[in-house]
Amino acid sequence: MVEKDNQSYYDEFADWYEDRRHDGYHRLIDDLQVDLLRQHVRERDVLEVGCGTGLLLHRVDSMARSAKGIDISPGMLELAEERGLDVVQGCATDLPFDDESFDVVYSFKVLAHIEDIEDALVECSRVVRPGGRLFLEFYNPYSLRFLAKVLGGPQKISQATRESAVYTRWDPPEQVIKYLPSELDLEGWAGVRIFTPAAFFHQMPGISSALRTLEFVGRDTPLGRFGGFLVARARKLTH
Repeated sequence: MVEKDNQSYYDEFADWYEDRRHDGYHRLIDDLQVDLLRQHVRERDVLEVGCGTGLLLHRVDSMARSAKGIDISPGMLELAEERGLDVVQGCATDLPFDDESFDVVYSFKVLAHIEDIEDALVECSRVVRPGGRLFLEFYNPYSLRFLAKVLGGPQKISQATRESAVYTRWDPPEQVIKYLPSELDLEGWAGVRIFTPAAFFHQMPGISSALRTLEFVGRDTPLGRFGGFLVARARKLTH
């Protein structure tokens, strides 16, 4: 039932998803995530779990040997296909790919909305080759973003629906570690949106520039553990 509800939610969200996604706050988040992947995806076989409309996958595709995406929402995938991307409909808990098909698997803004998270992570690990890397993003309760969500409440994704319509989980680092399959070695953390109190600060030119610099500098430091989007960087152990 949760999976079906998620599909309906993202189908409805598809028409709004790219509004204001090409500059300001949303552009910064995308830039931070793509930059995190950059050195690992060059000339590699890559999978994005929860590719949405293909905003990130399109950029990764220009660097990777091959780049595939999977998403639960036909509405989102329609826009990804218009970008000429190699995408397929499916769910994270049952990936339609053979074992050890990819060098890199990444998933941003998706895993927090999957109730059967351990099943999803087993699947992500299964399709990665030994020695390959995974970038797995969770929503962090130890963050300014969490505080902003508590104070501001669920935002609209359409005229009729708010963010609260979709299942959402907030996981601290110690809980994320418990989710990881035993064959994954946690190499470290990256934090996306550490210093930004609210998205509207990125509409202020001087403040936006300063925050952008701070976010890039802080992402891979110990301060990353306070990122609103907490990325576990893991490597699959060799046999």
